[in-house]
Amino acid sequence: MSREAPAPIYESVFIQELVKQMRALDTYGVQDKSTHEALIKPFLISKEERKKIPIVGDPSPTILTRVTAFYSAVSMVIEMECGLMARPILNISHEGFGTMLIIVGKLVAVDKVLRDIHRFGFVDIEALKHESDTLLNVALGRIGTYPDVAGL
Repeated sequence: MSREAPAPIYESVFIQELVKQMRALDTYGVQDKSTHEALIKPFLISKEERKKIPIVGDPSPTILTRVTAFYSAVSMVIEMECGLMARPILNISHEGFGTMLIIVGKLVAVDKVLRDIHRFGFVDIEALKHESDTLLNVALGRIGTYPDVAGL
């Protein structure tokens, strides 16, 4: 029985970093033998699955961990690209609303309002990758515009 090769998107820098973040958060090694696909699967929520999630709800610790892993992975890719430390800062209320900042030096490279965190997820892996690429482009654009502030 031959095993199917993973899609090329799983070899992208961001997806590799997200997998690293998920493995780092698994302190007991429960998912040590999990494939990349299995580790990314919780981030993917179909439209039908999203419809089943109530509009109002409190985020579970599992969801908060997933959100943290996603933005930490974005921060690490920013670091890889520009060579400066990028720090993700999440401030989320118990109701699932808040702000996510990625700070590089003294520069706010990314700022994002977060809502309905209990419904956090992406339709498919391409949407997940697209969101990370968008955040990366915003950050690198700001760092390029204000390199002195980012370097502080």
